[in-house]
Amino acid sequence: MTLNCSTRTEIKQFFQLAIPLASAQVAQSLTGFFDTIMMGRLGVETLAGGGLAALIFFAIANVAAGIVMAVSPLIAEANGAGNQRRIEDLTRQGFWLSLLLSIPITIAIAHFDSIMLQLGQPEATVTLANTYLDIILWGVFPVIGFAMLRGMVSGLSHAHPVMYIVVVGTLFNIMGNYVLGFGKFGFPRLELAGLALSSTVTLWGMFFALLIYILKHPQLRNYQILKQLHHLKPRIIWELGKIGFPIGIFLALEIGLFTVVSFLMGTLGVEVLAAHQIVFQTMIVIFMIPLGMSYAATVRVGQWLGQKNLAGIKRAGYLSISAGAIFAIAITIVMLLFPTAIISLYIDINDPANAEIIRLALPMLAIATVSQILDAVQKITYGALQGLQDTRIPVLLNIPAFWIIGLTSGYLLGFYFDLGGVGLWLGQSIGVAVAAFLFLIRWQQRLLQISQIGRVDILHQSSDR
Repeated sequence: MTLNCSTRTEIKQFFQLAIPLASAQVAQSLTGFFDTIMMGRLGVETLAGGGLAALIFFAIANVAAGIVMAVSPLIAEANGAGNQRRIEDLTRQGFWLSLLLSIPITIAIAHFDSIMLQLGQPEATVTLANTYLDIILWGVFPVIGFAMLRGMVSGLSHAHPVMYIVVVGTLFNIMGNYVLGFGKFGFPRLELAGLALSSTVTLWGMFFALLIYILKHPQLRNYQILKQLHHLKPRIIWELGKIGFPIGIFLALEIGLFTVVSFLMGTLGVEVLAAHQIVFQTMIVIFMIPLGMSYAATVRVGQWLGQKNLAGIKRAGYLSISAGAIFAIAITIVMLLFPTAIISLYIDINDPANAEIIRLALPMLAIATVSQILDAVQKITYGALQGLQDTRIPVLLNIPAFWIIGLTSGYLLGFYFDLGGVGLWLGQSIGVAVAAFLFLIRWQQRLLQISQIGRVDILHQSSDR
Protein backbone atom coordinates (compact mmCIF):
# COMPACT_ATOMS: atom_id res chain seq x y z
CA MET A 1 0.00 0.00 0.00
CA THR A 2 1.38 3.38 -1.06
CA LEU A 3 1.16 6.22 1.42
CA ASN A 4 0.46 9.72 0.13
CA CYS A 5 2.83 12.58 0.91
CA SER A 6 0.74 14.10 3.69
CA THR A 7 0.45 10.75 5.50
CA ARG A 8 4.20 10.10 5.25
CA THR A 9 4.89 13.57 6.61
CA GLU A 10 2.46 13.03 9.49
CA ILE A 11 4.08 9.70 10.36
CA LYS A 12 7.51 11.33 10.39
CA GLN A 13 6.44 14.27 12.54
CA PHE A 14 4.50 12.03 14.93
CA PHE A 15 7.45 9.75 15.59
CA GLN A 16 9.83 12.70 15.92
CA LEU A 17 7.73 13.59 18.96
CA ALA A 18 6.69 10.13 20.14
CA ILE A 19 10.13 8.49 20.30
CA PRO A 20 11.82 11.06 22.61
CA LEU A 21 8.70 11.51 24.76
CA ALA A 22 8.21 7.75 25.15
CA SER A 23 11.92 7.26 25.88
CA ALA A 24 11.74 9.91 28.60
CA GLN A 25 8.73 8.19 30.17
CA VAL A 26 10.49 4.80 30.17
CA ALA A 27 13.57 6.34 31.79
CA GLN A 28 11.46 7.92 34.52
CA SER A 29 9.66 4.64 35.23
CA LEU A 30 13.01 2.90 35.61
CA THR A 31 13.92 5.39 38.34
CA GLY A 32 11.18 3.98 40.56
CA PHE A 33 12.30 0.46 39.74
CA PHE A 34 15.90 1.09 40.84
CA ASP A 35 14.80 3.14 43.87
CA THR A 36 12.78 0.15 45.06
CA ILE A 37 15.76 -2.17 44.64
CA MET A 38 18.01 0.15 46.68
CA MET A 39 15.40 0.59 49.41
CA GLY A 40 15.19 -3.17 49.66
CA ARG A 41 18.96 -3.39 50.13
CA LEU A 42 18.64 -1.01 53.09
CA GLY A 43 16.23 -3.34 54.86
CA VAL A 44 12.61 -4.46 54.88
CA GLU A 45 11.54 -1.61 57.18
CA THR A 46 13.18 0.94 54.90
CA LEU A 47 11.50 -0.61 51.87
CA ALA A 48 8.10 -0.41 53.56
CA GLY A 49 8.47 3.19 54.78
CA GLY A 50 10.39 4.52 51.80
CA GLY A 51 8.18 2.75 49.28
CA LEU A 52 5.07 4.22 50.89
CA ALA A 53 6.61 7.72 50.94
CA ALA A 54 7.76 7.51 47.31
CA LEU A 55 4.30 6.32 46.25
CA ILE A 56 2.64 9.26 48.06
CA PHE A 57 5.02 11.86 46.62
CA PHE A 58 5.01 10.74 43.01
CA ALA A 59 1.25 10.07 42.99
CA ILE A 60 0.54 13.64 44.15
CA ALA A 61 3.25 15.11 41.92
CA ASN A 62 1.96 13.27 38.83
CA VAL A 63 -1.56 14.57 39.38
CA ALA A 64 -0.25 18.15 39.70
CA ALA A 65 2.00 17.65 36.67
CA GLY A 66 -1.04 16.52 34.72
CA ILE A 67 -2.76 19.81 35.53
CA VAL A 68 0.07 22.00 34.20
CA MET A 69 0.37 19.80 31.10
CA ALA A 70 -2.61 21.81 29.86
CA VAL A 71 0.02 24.09 28.34
CA SER A 72 0.78 21.38 25.77
CA PRO A 73 -2.46 21.43 23.72
CA LEU A 74 -2.84 25.19 24.11
CA ILE A 75 0.71 25.93 23.00
CA ALA A 76 0.39 23.39 20.18
CA GLU A 77 -2.69 25.25 18.97
CA ALA A 78 -0.93 28.62 19.27
CA ASN A 79 2.09 27.18 17.44
CA GLY A 80 -0.13 25.96 14.61
CA ALA A 81 -1.67 29.43 14.39
CA GLY A 82 1.76 31.13 14.52
CA ASN A 83 0.83 33.14 17.63
CA GLN A 84 4.13 33.79 19.44
CA ARG A 85 2.70 36.19 22.00
CA ARG A 86 0.14 33.63 23.19
CA ILE A 87 2.86 30.99 23.52
CA GLU A 88 4.84 33.37 25.75
CA ASP A 89 1.77 34.23 27.85
CA LEU A 90 0.82 30.57 28.32
CA THR A 91 4.33 29.65 29.44
CA ARG A 92 4.62 32.56 31.89
CA GLN A 93 1.27 31.77 33.45
CA GLY A 94 2.27 28.10 33.44
CA PHE A 95 5.07 29.09 35.82
CA TRP A 96 2.55 30.82 38.05
CA LEU A 97 0.19 27.83 37.98
CA SER A 98 3.10 25.54 38.89
CA LEU A 99 3.94 27.76 41.87
CA LEU A 100 0.31 28.07 42.99
CA LEU A 101 -0.05 24.28 42.94
CA SER A 102 3.31 23.69 44.64
CA ILE A 103 2.63 25.72 47.77
CA PRO A 104 -0.40 23.81 49.13
CA ILE A 105 1.03 20.45 47.97
CA THR A 106 4.31 21.10 49.77
CA ILE A 107 2.47 22.05 52.96
CA ALA A 108 0.25 18.96 52.70
CA ILE A 109 3.21 16.61 52.25
CA ALA A 110 4.93 18.21 55.26
CA HIS A 111 1.97 17.15 57.42
CA PHE A 112 1.30 13.79 55.80
CA ASP A 113 2.69 11.86 58.74
CA SER A 114 -0.44 12.55 60.82
CA ILE A 115 -2.63 11.35 57.95
CA MET A 116 -0.65 8.10 57.66
CA LEU A 117 -1.03 7.48 61.39
CA GLN A 118 -4.78 8.03 61.18
CA LEU A 119 -4.93 5.52 58.32
CA GLY A 120 -3.48 2.89 60.65
CA GLN A 121 0.10 2.72 59.38
CA PRO A 122 2.66 1.48 61.95
CA GLU A 123 4.50 4.26 63.75
CA ALA A 124 7.91 2.93 62.69
CA THR A 125 6.84 2.93 59.03
CA VAL A 126 5.48 6.48 59.32
CA THR A 127 8.73 7.68 60.91
CA LEU A 128 10.77 6.32 58.02
CA ALA A 129 8.31 7.62 55.44
CA ASN A 130 8.44 11.06 57.05
CA THR A 131 12.24 11.06 56.81
CA TYR A 132 11.89 10.71 53.04
CA LEU A 133 8.98 13.15 52.64
CA ASP A 134 10.55 15.93 54.73
CA ILE A 135 13.36 16.14 52.18
CA ILE A 136 11.71 15.36 48.85
CA LEU A 137 8.90 17.86 49.46
CA TRP A 138 11.44 20.48 48.31
CA GLY A 139 11.24 18.80 44.90
CA VAL A 140 7.53 19.54 44.42
CA PHE A 141 7.99 22.76 42.43
CA PRO A 142 10.70 21.46 40.06
CA VAL A 143 8.77 18.29 39.22
CA ILE A 144 5.67 20.35 38.37
CA GLY A 145 7.68 23.07 36.64
CA PHE A 146 9.53 20.50 34.54
CA ALA A 147 6.22 18.99 33.41
CA MET A 148 5.04 22.46 32.38
CA LEU A 149 8.21 23.17 30.40
CA ARG A 150 7.99 19.70 28.83
CA GLY A 151 4.50 20.61 27.68
CA MET A 152 5.82 23.84 26.19
CA VAL A 153 8.70 22.35 24.19
CA SER A 154 6.52 19.43 23.10
CA GLY A 155 3.88 21.84 21.81
CA LEU A 156 6.64 23.52 19.80
CA SER A 157 7.87 20.13 18.45
CA HIS A 158 11.17 20.27 20.39
CA ALA A 159 10.86 17.01 22.32
CA HIS A 160 14.40 15.59 21.95
CA PRO A 161 15.96 17.61 24.80
CA VAL A 162 13.35 16.17 27.15
CA MET A 163 14.61 12.66 26.38
CA TYR A 164 18.27 13.56 26.90
CA ILE A 165 17.62 15.47 30.12
CA VAL A 166 15.45 12.72 31.63
CA VAL A 167 17.92 9.95 30.71
CA VAL A 168 20.88 11.86 32.17
CA GLY A 169 18.80 12.82 35.21
CA THR A 170 17.78 9.19 35.76
CA LEU A 171 21.39 8.00 35.63
CA PHE A 172 22.45 10.80 38.00
CA ASN A 173 19.66 9.89 40.40
CA ILE A 174 20.61 6.21 40.43
CA MET A 175 24.26 7.08 41.09
CA GLY A 176 23.29 9.64 43.74
CA ASN A 177 21.10 7.07 45.48
CA TYR A 178 23.98 4.64 45.59
CA VAL A 179 26.51 7.20 46.82
CA LEU A 180 24.36 8.96 49.44
CA GLY A 181 22.21 6.01 50.44
CA PHE A 182 25.09 3.64 51.10
CA GLY A 183 27.86 6.14 51.91
CA LYS A 184 30.24 5.59 49.00
CA PHE A 185 33.26 7.62 47.80
CA GLY A 186 33.70 9.33 51.16
CA PHE A 187 30.11 10.52 51.53
CA PRO A 188 28.20 9.75 54.74
CA ARG A 189 25.72 6.86 54.75
CA LEU A 190 22.37 8.70 54.80
CA GLU A 191 20.21 5.71 53.85
CA LEU A 192 16.59 6.80 53.14
CA ALA A 193 17.42 10.48 53.61
CA GLY A 194 20.19 10.07 51.02
CA LEU A 195 17.76 8.63 48.48
CA ALA A 196 15.38 11.54 49.03
CA LEU A 197 18.19 14.10 48.79
CA SER A 198 19.49 12.56 45.56
CA SER A 199 16.00 12.62 44.02
CA THR A 200 15.41 16.24 45.08
CA VAL A 201 18.72 17.43 43.59
CA THR A 202 17.93 15.53 40.40
CA LEU A 203 14.49 17.12 40.07
CA TRP A 204 15.95 20.61 40.40
CA GLY A 205 18.74 19.75 37.97
CA MET A 206 16.28 18.52 35.33
CA PHE A 207 14.10 21.61 35.72
CA PHE A 208 17.02 24.04 35.32
CA ALA A 209 18.53 22.02 32.46
CA LEU A 210 15.32 22.28 30.43
CA LEU A 211 14.87 25.96 31.31
CA ILE A 212 18.45 26.77 30.24
CA TYR A 213 17.94 24.81 27.00
CA ILE A 214 14.87 26.92 26.20
CA LEU A 215 16.70 30.17 27.01
CA LYS A 216 19.77 29.24 24.91
CA HIS A 217 18.28 27.42 21.92
CA PRO A 218 18.55 29.56 18.73
CA GLN A 219 14.82 29.21 17.98
CA LEU A 220 13.29 28.81 21.43
CA ARG A 221 15.08 31.81 22.94
CA ASN A 222 12.96 34.00 20.66
CA TYR A 223 10.12 33.26 23.06
CA GLN A 224 10.61 35.75 25.91
CA ILE A 225 9.15 33.46 28.57
CA LEU A 226 10.84 35.21 31.53
CA LYS A 227 10.07 38.74 30.37
CA GLN A 228 7.30 40.34 32.47
CA LEU A 229 7.07 37.13 34.45
CA HIS A 230 5.86 39.12 37.44
CA HIS A 231 2.60 39.94 35.63
CA LEU A 232 -0.07 37.57 36.85
CA LYS A 233 -2.89 37.00 34.33
CA PRO A 234 -5.79 35.24 36.08
CA ARG A 235 -7.73 34.79 32.82
CA ILE A 236 -4.99 32.65 31.27
CA ILE A 237 -4.44 30.72 34.51
CA TRP A 238 -8.19 30.03 34.56
CA GLU A 239 -7.99 28.84 30.94
CA LEU A 240 -5.14 26.49 31.83
CA GLY A 241 -7.06 25.24 34.85
CA LYS A 242 -10.23 24.52 32.85
CA ILE A 243 -8.27 22.11 30.67
CA GLY A 244 -5.68 20.97 33.21
CA PHE A 245 -7.75 20.14 36.28
CA PRO A 246 -9.82 17.50 34.45
CA ILE A 247 -6.53 15.92 33.33
CA GLY A 248 -5.34 15.89 36.94
CA ILE A 249 -8.63 14.37 38.10
CA PHE A 250 -8.36 11.74 35.37
CA LEU A 251 -4.87 10.80 36.56
CA ALA A 252 -6.01 10.74 40.19
CA LEU A 253 -8.81 8.33 39.28
CA GLU A 254 -6.36 6.07 37.44
CA ILE A 255 -3.81 6.09 40.25
CA GLY A 256 -6.57 5.58 42.82
CA LEU A 257 -7.91 2.56 40.97
CA PHE A 258 -4.50 0.88 40.78
CA THR A 259 -3.97 1.59 44.49
CA VAL A 260 -7.33 0.05 45.44
CA VAL A 261 -6.64 -3.03 43.32
CA SER A 262 -3.23 -3.43 44.98
CA PHE A 263 -4.87 -3.30 48.42
CA LEU A 264 -7.41 -5.93 47.31
CA MET A 265 -4.56 -8.10 46.04
CA GLY A 266 -2.97 -7.85 49.50
CA THR A 267 -6.10 -9.29 51.14
CA LEU A 268 -5.66 -12.42 49.00
CA GLY A 269 -2.25 -13.21 50.48
CA VAL A 270 1.43 -12.34 50.26
CA GLU A 271 2.05 -14.59 47.24
CA VAL A 272 -0.82 -13.02 45.27
CA LEU A 273 0.42 -9.52 46.10
CA ALA A 274 3.99 -10.43 45.10
CA ALA A 275 2.77 -11.88 41.77
CA HIS A 276 0.68 -8.77 41.18
CA GLN A 277 3.64 -6.46 41.85
CA ILE A 278 5.73 -8.34 39.26
CA VAL A 279 3.03 -7.96 36.63
CA PHE A 280 2.18 -4.38 37.62
CA GLN A 281 5.80 -3.18 37.55
CA THR A 282 6.27 -4.78 34.13
CA MET A 283 3.15 -3.18 32.71
CA ILE A 284 4.13 0.24 34.10
CA VAL A 285 7.32 0.19 32.03
CA ILE A 286 5.50 -1.02 28.90
CA PHE A 287 2.70 1.53 29.38
CA MET A 288 5.18 4.41 29.29
CA ILE A 289 5.55 4.03 25.51
CA PRO A 290 1.84 4.49 24.68
CA LEU A 291 1.83 7.31 27.23
CA GLY A 292 4.61 9.07 25.31
CA MET A 293 2.66 8.46 22.11
CA SER A 294 -0.40 10.06 23.72
CA TYR A 295 1.63 13.21 24.43
CA ALA A 296 2.67 13.27 20.78
CA ALA A 297 -0.95 12.81 19.69
CA THR A 298 -1.96 15.79 21.85
CA VAL A 299 0.62 17.99 20.18
CA ARG A 300 -0.05 16.91 16.59
CA VAL A 301 -3.82 17.25 16.92
CA GLY A 302 -3.38 20.58 18.71
CA GLN A 303 -1.12 21.95 16.00
CA TRP A 304 -3.66 21.07 13.29
CA LEU A 305 -6.33 22.64 15.47
CA GLY A 306 -4.35 25.88 15.44
CA GLN A 307 -4.29 25.71 11.63
CA LYS A 308 -8.07 24.98 11.58
CA ASN A 309 -7.38 21.93 9.40
CA LEU A 310 -9.97 19.19 9.94
CA ALA A 311 -8.25 16.75 7.58
CA GLY A 312 -5.00 17.19 9.50
CA ILE A 313 -6.77 16.64 12.84
CA LYS A 314 -8.31 13.37 11.60
CA ARG A 315 -5.06 12.15 10.07
CA ALA A 316 -3.01 12.94 13.20
CA GLY A 317 -5.53 11.34 15.54
CA TYR A 318 -6.15 8.12 13.66
CA LEU A 319 -2.47 7.66 12.78
CA SER A 320 -1.47 8.07 16.44
CA ILE A 321 -4.08 5.56 17.62
CA SER A 322 -3.08 3.07 14.91
CA ALA A 323 0.62 3.40 15.73
CA GLY A 324 -0.08 2.71 19.40
CA ALA A 325 -2.19 -0.34 18.60
CA ILE A 326 0.45 -1.78 16.27
CA PHE A 327 3.17 -1.29 18.89
CA ALA A 328 1.01 -2.90 21.58
CA ILE A 329 0.23 -5.92 19.38
CA ALA A 330 3.93 -6.44 18.66
CA ILE A 331 4.82 -6.24 22.36
CA THR A 332 1.97 -8.60 23.22
CA ILE A 333 3.29 -11.26 20.85
CA VAL A 334 6.78 -11.06 22.34
CA MET A 335 5.56 -11.13 25.94
CA LEU A 336 3.21 -14.06 25.34
CA LEU A 337 6.10 -16.04 23.84
CA PHE A 338 8.49 -15.38 26.75
CA PRO A 339 6.47 -14.89 29.97
CA THR A 340 8.82 -16.89 32.18
CA ALA A 341 11.80 -14.82 31.04
CA ILE A 342 9.96 -11.68 32.15
CA ILE A 343 9.19 -13.10 35.59
CA SER A 344 12.82 -14.19 35.95
CA LEU A 345 13.84 -10.49 35.93
CA TYR A 346 12.28 -10.19 39.40
CA ILE A 347 12.70 -13.57 41.11
CA ASP A 348 14.73 -16.76 40.80
CA ILE A 349 12.44 -19.03 38.79
CA ASN A 350 14.58 -22.07 39.68
CA ASP A 351 14.01 -21.62 43.40
CA PRO A 352 11.20 -24.00 44.56
CA ALA A 353 10.17 -21.39 47.15
CA ASN A 354 9.02 -19.13 44.29
CA ALA A 355 6.94 -21.77 42.51
CA GLU A 356 3.60 -20.48 43.84
CA ILE A 357 4.39 -16.88 42.87
CA ILE A 358 5.28 -18.00 39.34
CA ARG A 359 2.07 -20.05 39.08
CA LEU A 360 0.02 -17.02 40.10
CA ALA A 361 1.95 -14.50 38.00
CA LEU A 362 1.76 -16.32 34.65
CA PRO A 363 -2.01 -16.00 34.04
CA MET A 364 -2.04 -12.44 35.43
CA LEU A 365 0.76 -11.51 33.04
CA ALA A 366 -1.06 -13.07 30.08
CA ILE A 367 -4.24 -11.09 30.82
CA ALA A 368 -2.36 -7.84 31.42
CA THR A 369 -0.33 -8.34 28.23
CA VAL A 370 -3.38 -8.76 26.01
CA SER A 371 -5.32 -5.94 27.67
CA GLN A 372 -2.49 -3.46 27.11
CA ILE A 373 -3.48 -3.35 23.43
CA LEU A 374 -6.77 -1.70 24.40
CA ASP A 375 -4.98 0.27 27.10
CA ALA A 376 -2.74 1.81 24.43
CA VAL A 377 -5.79 2.66 22.33
CA GLN A 378 -7.66 4.32 25.20
CA LYS A 379 -4.65 6.32 26.36
CA ILE A 380 -3.69 7.62 22.90
CA THR A 381 -7.31 8.40 22.04
CA TYR A 382 -7.46 10.38 25.27
CA GLY A 383 -4.31 12.20 24.17
CA ALA A 384 -5.95 13.08 20.85
CA LEU A 385 -8.98 14.40 22.73
CA GLN A 386 -6.65 16.56 24.82
CA GLY A 387 -5.33 17.98 21.56
CA LEU A 388 -8.91 19.11 20.88
CA GLN A 389 -8.91 20.59 24.41
CA ASP A 390 -11.68 18.13 25.31
CA THR A 391 -10.80 17.00 28.84
CA ARG A 392 -13.96 17.25 30.95
CA ILE A 393 -16.19 14.68 29.23
CA PRO A 394 -13.42 12.01 29.24
CA VAL A 395 -13.26 12.30 33.04
CA LEU A 396 -16.97 11.52 33.21
CA LEU A 397 -16.41 8.54 30.90
CA ASN A 398 -13.50 7.35 33.06
CA ILE A 399 -15.67 6.87 36.16
CA PRO A 400 -18.14 4.28 34.79
CA ALA A 401 -15.47 2.52 32.72
CA PHE A 402 -12.82 2.02 35.40
CA TRP A 403 -14.48 2.54 38.76
CA ILE A 404 -17.94 1.08 38.18
CA ILE A 405 -17.53 -1.58 35.49
CA GLY A 406 -13.82 -2.37 35.91
CA LEU A 407 -13.55 -2.40 39.70
CA THR A 408 -16.94 -4.04 40.28
CA SER A 409 -16.38 -6.82 37.76
CA GLY A 410 -12.87 -7.38 39.12
CA TYR A 411 -14.17 -7.62 42.69
CA LEU A 412 -16.91 -10.07 41.69
CA LEU A 413 -14.57 -12.24 39.61
CA GLY A 414 -11.83 -12.15 42.22
CA PHE A 415 -13.84 -12.76 45.38
CA TYR A 416 -17.27 -14.17 44.48
CA PHE A 417 -16.11 -16.39 41.63
CA ASP A 418 -12.88 -17.28 43.46
CA LEU A 419 -10.57 -16.26 40.61
CA GLY A 420 -8.38 -14.29 43.02
CA GLY A 421 -5.76 -12.03 41.48
CA VAL A 422 -6.60 -13.27 37.99
CA GLY A 423 -10.18 -12.07 38.48
CA LEU A 424 -9.02 -8.63 39.61
CA TRP A 425 -6.83 -8.30 36.51
CA LEU A 426 -9.72 -9.48 34.32
CA GLY A 427 -11.89 -6.76 35.84
CA GLN A 428 -9.28 -4.10 35.15
CA SER A 429 -9.05 -5.35 31.56
CA ILE A 430 -12.82 -5.10 31.13
CA GLY A 431 -12.68 -1.52 32.41
CA VAL A 432 -9.89 -0.69 29.96
CA ALA A 433 -11.88 -2.17 27.07
CA VAL A 434 -14.94 -0.09 27.97
CA ALA A 435 -12.82 3.07 28.30
CA ALA A 436 -11.22 2.49 24.88
CA PHE A 437 -14.66 2.02 23.33
CA LEU A 438 -16.11 5.14 24.97
CA PHE A 439 -13.10 7.34 24.11
CA LEU A 440 -13.20 6.25 20.46
CA ILE A 441 -16.89 7.11 20.33
CA ARG A 442 -16.16 10.51 21.89
CA TRP A 443 -13.36 11.14 19.37
CA GLN A 444 -15.62 10.33 16.43
CA GLN A 445 -18.40 12.44 17.94
CA ARG A 446 -16.11 15.47 18.17
CA LEU A 447 -14.99 15.04 14.56
CA LEU A 448 -18.61 14.72 13.43
CA GLN A 449 -19.54 17.91 15.27
CA ILE A 450 -16.77 19.79 13.46
CA SER A 451 -17.79 18.34 10.09
CA GLN A 452 -21.44 19.28 10.56
CA ILE A 453 -20.67 22.86 11.51
CA GLY A 454 -18.02 23.14 8.82
CA ARG A 455 -15.40 24.98 10.84
CA VAL A 456 -12.92 24.06 13.57
CA ASP A 457 -14.04 27.00 15.76
CA ILE A 458 -16.82 24.76 17.07
CA LEU A 459 -14.23 23.01 19.23
CA HIS A 460 -14.12 26.01 21.51
CA GLN A 461 -17.90 26.19 21.75
CA SER A 462 -18.96 22.58 22.33
CA SER A 463 -16.20 20.79 24.23
CA ASP A 464 -18.60 20.16 27.13
CA ARG A 465 -21.41 18.64 25.07
